[in-house]
Amino acid sequence: MAYRIAIIVGSLREGSLNRKMARAICKLRDDNLDCSMVEIGDLPLYNQDADATPSEQVVRFRQQVAPVDGVLFCTPEYNRGVPGVLKNAIDIGSRPYGQSVWDKKPAAIVSVSPGALGGFGANHQLRQACVFLNMPVMQQPEAYFGHVTDDSFQQNGELADGSLKDLVTKVAHAFHDWVDMIHRSRQALAEDAAHAAQQKEHA
Repeated sequence: MAYRIAIIVGSLREGSLNRKMARAICKLRDDNLDCSMVEIGDLPLYNQDADATPSEQVVRFRQQVAPVDGVLFCTPEYNRGVPGVLKNAIDIGSRPYGQSVWDKKPAAIVSVSPGALGGFGANHQLRQACVFLNMPVMQQPEAYFGHVTDDSFQQNGELADGSLKDLVTKVAHAFHDWVDMIHRSRQALAEDAAHAAQQKEHA
């Protein structure tokens, strides 16, 4: 079955490598992932005082994330950490307290860089936040894509043939399987609980 996936990019630059990677992943239609980009550049800085009267941009963002089956983060690394714009979006989605749109959503994290480390620091910092947000994050394959340049992409936005495309395709397939496993497991647990309740009622 196809799963609805929100792709959130941690860079505002139109020509960013992570934005190009996110768009390339969106083109991998054989993975049964119905992907859509959720923009974060127009979100105001998180302020708890605004929880009761959220802006139109905050309402839009939360409404786009809430119904999806999973979240794919594509982020660069700024100063060995997550870009501020992405952390702000995470904070906005997590509040008000008890109303997080992230809760229980399976996730994967892709970090892209022209450097050798592939955004390793940002990738793992984001994983820490996802643990607190109660988001089960795909562990393998890890996706730190280093030495990525504009030449890694074709003019139509797809990845150029080669080892990088093979790796990204592998990650996309694995993410589908991860989301599928999480949702099927939860469905099975719910069915078992319902069955147990029925047996108890008729005991």
